[in-house]
Amino acid sequence: MACPEQPLTPRLDPHFCNFRLRIGTSSIHRWGIYAEQDIPKNRKVIEYTGERISRRESKRRADLRGDVYLFTLDDYWNIDGAVNGSGAEFINHSCDPSLAARILKGHILYMSLRDIRRGEELTIDYRFDWDVEKVACRCAAEKCRGTINVRK
Repeated sequence: MACPEQPLTPRLDPHFCNFRLRIGTSSIHRWGIYAEQDIPKNRKVIEYTGERISRRESKRRADLRGDVYLFTLDDYWNIDGAVNGSGAEFINHSCDPSLAARILKGHILYMSLRDIRRGEELTIDYRFDWDVEKVACRCAAEKCRGTINVRK
């Protein structure tokens, strides 16, 4: 199984983008994805893709490398965006996100929660479990909860 140990070179795969998007530096965290056109509410923006791996392999990779781009698909599978990802893995966390994840027939779709303006950074609430290591939030949203983790 592939497992890159170098930081990812950011790229977008236009095949999985439903709108014009670009990668740029982010004030939230390193790289971010930005809208290159206005995006209406309730639209599929991008699909989160990558290698489908087991929870066991996810843990091994998380222990092996510092940067992880893992998204939980179901009780057994995760998607590792670091391996053949669409670029959605570079969408940063915000406590007041512009996108929400929807899982449909084994696909992770990022849908717009509201109208998104051209030039705006796309964000999603990562919603890490409360009982795992706390991760400080740097989203600067008005209602920032201070951590990426949420109580259930």
